[in-house]
Amino acid sequence: LHGAGEAERTALRRRLGFIFQSHNLHESLSALQNVIMGVQVHPGVPDDIAREAAARALGLVGLCDRLDYLPANLSGGQKQRVAVARALVGNPSMVLADEPTAALDKDSAADVIDLLKRLGAERGTTTLLVTHDNRILDRADRILTLEDGRIVSDSQRP
Repeated sequence: LHGAGEAERTALRRRLGFIFQSHNLHESLSALQNVIMGVQVHPGVPDDIAREAAARALGLVGLCDRLDYLPANLSGGQKQRVAVARALVGNPSMVLADEPTAALDKDSAADVIDLLKRLGAERGTTTLLVTHDNRILDRADRILTLEDGRIVSDSQRP
């Protein structure tokens, strides 16, 4: 990436979805508007197509009845599912998830991970998830353990 030009970096960003530890939703925008922002990395997408894709992504995460809700009116798990929808709306080939379950209770964390796995299986999307949350290890297909920046173990799950 260091030597890549702007066009190459932009093309890469369009193939990636990002989920952050904090949902990073804009508090003044509805769930639908927050997800539409994930479409805006694809120039030239008409507004009606962006809106339809965002609504479909929110439906995939079980929030079709919350399209017009502001983040303040959503639970922590619902906010994180909006963030998942925003990451997936552009049909990325890979999702990079940084501690996506850190602020969630056990059940909400399990729901988010199960959702990522299900959508990955349905869409062929790879998810690279970084976490300290041992509650979700049993849901991983592969676990790489890092210590001091080095891989110290690599285990595959059946």
